[in-house]
Amino acid sequence: VKLVESGGGSVQPGGSLRLSCAASGYTSKFYCMGWFRQAPGKEREGIAAFHSDGGISYVDSVKGRFTISQDNAKNTLYLQMNDLKPEDTAMYYCAAETPSGRDGVCHPAKYNYWGQGTQVTVSS
Repeated sequence: VKLVESGGGSVQPGGSLRLSCAASGYTSKFYCMGWFRQAPGKEREGIAAFHSDGGISYVDSVKGRFTISQDNAKNTLYLQMNDLKPEDTAMYYCAAETPSGRDGVCHPAKYNYWGQGTQVTVSS
């Protein structure tokens, strides 16, 4: 399984970006898929996820501004980011968990595939 992110870049505050994560080497449904970010000197933070029951979750800091979506036909995960703020500056990663027979919500420690990341910089 390979995950490849794209769509990062530099924008001014209030701008928008759409990140994509193309999955290859796997044709079944992932148990979980999510977006994470890590800013310099900070811990990695989970920001949005698709859960196995179809539910979606967001971290409070991006609710109302970011939207996670997926195109199953293209095996691609997206993150639409609007009203970007300087504090959104980070390396953004997508991650996926393949089914293992477990139940439960998505959890960072359970993701077994990660992309290489795409940089998002928000600055005036």
